[in-house]
Amino acid sequence: MKKPGLFLSIIPLISLISLMIINVILFGDSSTGGPNQLALLVAAAVSTIIGISSLKINYEKIEEGMVKSITSSLAPCLILLMIGSLIGIWIISGIVPTIIYYGLGLITPSLFLPVACLSCCIISLATGSSWTTSGTVGIALMAIGQAFGFPPEMVAGAVISGSYFGDKMSPLSDTTNLAPAMAGTDLFTHIKNLLTTTLPSILIALIIFLFLGLGKSGELSAMTKISEIKSALDQTFNITPWLLIVPIIIILMVFKKFPALPTLVLGSVLAVATTFIFQQSFLSSLGENSAYYYITDVLANGVTIKSPNATINELLSRGGMSSMLSTVWLIICAMVFGGALEVTGMLETLANALLKMVKGTGTLMGTVLASCFFANLTTGDQYISIVLPGRMFRESFKKYNLHPKCLSRALEDGGTVTSVLVPWNSGGAFHASVLGVSTLAYAPYCFFNYLNPIISAFLSGLNIGLERIEESKA
Repeated sequence: MKKPGLFLSIIPLISLISLMIINVILFGDSSTGGPNQLALLVAAAVSTIIGISSLKINYEKIEEGMVKSITSSLAPCLILLMIGSLIGIWIISGIVPTIIYYGLGLITPSLFLPVACLSCCIISLATGSSWTTSGTVGIALMAIGQAFGFPPEMVAGAVISGSYFGDKMSPLSDTTNLAPAMAGTDLFTHIKNLLTTTLPSILIALIIFLFLGLGKSGELSAMTKISEIKSALDQTFNITPWLLIVPIIIILMVFKKFPALPTLVLGSVLAVATTFIFQQSFLSSLGENSAYYYITDVLANGVTIKSPNATINELLSRGGMSSMLSTVWLIICAMVFGGALEVTGMLETLANALLKMVKGTGTLMGTVLASCFFANLTTGDQYISIVLPGRMFRESFKKYNLHPKCLSRALEDGGTVTSVLVPWNSGGAFHASVLGVSTLAYAPYCFFNYLNPIISAFLSGLNIGLERIEESKA
């Protein structure tokens, strides 16, 4: 087979980047709901046309590569669908509301910034979504912070730092599932490995927020907003610490390395049981529909909460398998594009061009981190910043004998957390819109988001946390 040159190999990438930029301009935050998927398919078509016309590759071979690529992503897609169900049932069981209730209970005026960050960590861990956390509880915290006299950009930095920590570490997060799928490792191995760089990053960020917030005193209006949210949760659900047993069991299973899918299924089954045990008043308010009908509908289509508080309604009205279909669609289209690049040899050419800069495992990790951030700058989408580098560098990590979890960690350290720092990226545009602060204004206070890739590069340069394949087998 004729090998493509760098010029030919970069044409599909330029096509994708151009379409992504147009999509972000025209569709904004909703570009991940269809336009970006179509952009990936168009870029795949460009790769296919070049492969057939210039490289003389049979179409059947390219199609076979696409199907093989999609097949490798089916297990993560199944996990994502299960996560959608888990989110919905954890909400109506009272597990997520309980976590939010106790998280907000930690807020005190003099420690507002670190506690606001920590509360967003907890809530984002529970929901698996940085965007949902920022767009709901984050908005409430913005109002509370301004009542305390904090600059809005500083509060936004605390909200975003906490939200992205939870998003990055939660097994309910789509990016946390996408990264190991691209790298070739499993979900819980990936999450455990993230602690190496993520935990120091959030601890340093919390210390900085602690020093920034010392000496501030609170106003009654701020505490009233927190009380209103907690009261709405208390009126709608039976809040009890007993509900925390379920997430504790799931966390223990994660660290015991149980397979992801059975763990998530067990989490859903336990949540259904706790719904009948602790949320009888909630179930009795459903009216004519049976509890079986309602729970089945929640697992499939999510939940709509009607509490006395609008913030709580927006935060908790989500979940269901159907909520994950857009992400599954994106993954399938991304795998089609990746498969086309791989079969035509363009992926290897692009990777080899970047690998010329690599002198060892440390620089390999640094190259992945830089590539992820570059993808966020150019494509305007955090998912693509995980998919493209993941496909490009997967074989390179095998050559350097590095465990795939090292690649998946680099994808999240460089891709997930930096999207919010780019004004024209979907992450940056969304947070600037919902928090009412421009991206360039809040970016200096997103300590976690830029400390994470810096710490990741530093530790990689020292060869810390880079596990070899033989070490893993041993």
